[in-house]
Amino acid sequence: MNSQWLRFAWLNTLRNRRRSAVTVGIAALGTAAILLAGGFALFTYQGLAQMSARTTGHLIVGKPAQFERDEDTPLQHGLDGAAALKAQLLADPDVRHVLPRVEFSGLISNGDKSTVMMAAGIDPDAEFAVKGPFLKLSSGEVLVSSEHGRVMLGEGLARSLKATPGSSLTLLASTTEGALNALDVTVQGVFSTGIPDIDKRLVYIDLATAQKLVVTDRVSTLGVFLRDMEATGAAHARIAAALPGLAVQTWLDQATFYRSVKALYNRIFGALGLIIGVIVVFVVTNAMAMAIIERTREIGTLRALGTLPAQLTRSFALEGMVLGGAGALLGAVVALVVSIALLVFPVEMPPPPGRSNGYPLQIVIDATLYAGTLAAMVLLSMLASAAVARRTVKKPVVDALAHV
Repeated sequence: MNSQWLRFAWLNTLRNRRRSAVTVGIAALGTAAILLAGGFALFTYQGLAQMSARTTGHLIVGKPAQFERDEDTPLQHGLDGAAALKAQLLADPDVRHVLPRVEFSGLISNGDKSTVMMAAGIDPDAEFAVKGPFLKLSSGEVLVSSEHGRVMLGEGLARSLKATPGSSLTLLASTTEGALNALDVTVQGVFSTGIPDIDKRLVYIDLATAQKLVVTDRVSTLGVFLRDMEATGAAHARIAAALPGLAVQTWLDQATFYRSVKALYNRIFGALGLIIGVIVVFVVTNAMAMAIIERTREIGTLRALGTLPAQLTRSFALEGMVLGGAGALLGAVVALVVSIALLVFPVEMPPPPGRSNGYPLQIVIDATLYAGTLAAMVLLSMLASAAVARRTVKKPVVDALAHV
């Protein structure tokens, strides 16, 4: 019986093919727009999440004061016994790598000009092996752990100091005791992070040279890299329990930019989806209202023959389901084709505000997003059709038969 009602609904939509085609087309465009916008948002979220985790590590281990207060002197809140702590962390089954990091600020000079720097002391071999190509090398080479006294400069900083690979510079920084220390270094390479403001200040230096400059064997934090993002929650609970005297943060705790962008995009694309949904509902409602007006006498005849109002309402709801469902399926196919086409024929997006590098445009094909959007479109179409039909099917039979 249900299949028969569905067949009737399908045949009724074919009565006015032009109107039905327009309705299906608008529903398809709306569905495709929602899926493409949602897929782009998911692509952005995933990219920012991976970038944040790759920068800091999935987990960051340090003293509580490191995350709560500013330091008066370099590494005031640094970690002692980093080697033993690293070995303990590597014993966890989900931990793949542990990268030490020394962070401090100071001055960098070419002899004629001095400027402020933000220095990061790293284990170069491990850093570049684990993180991959997270920097765009403009000239020179990356640091290696076996060579000390060498640095990598951001493009803006290198331009300000007129420094190139092979240039000699001097680093000045406060030691852990508050005294001023200087160290001559050689430029190994020039890089870009893609963020000009950071490139004007950032200096990468090997861990041993950084510790020598600030006169300490401490490290600021340990970045813990896991086997995958999904292991973050469980590993965080285990490591935090195993290190009660230390603070363990996740990449999300430090990903301020990621959280801000996600909150903004959720509002933008949520409003976009709501607007498109309302447009589709109005289009389906208009199509069904016109169909019902044209078939008022037919409705009266069916009522006179014993058809119940509920049955007629269900019939019109099925018509809405056919229109909305056909439009949603067509829109999903369009979105799928566009998403795959962007993988085959890459499109470069312009640099976002505050950055100097563009990125490839991609649309994530997410099964949950597709299923939820299609279900919402079909449900809204059915509800809109049923709401429009309800008043007419309950009209007295004599009035319906006399309708002109």
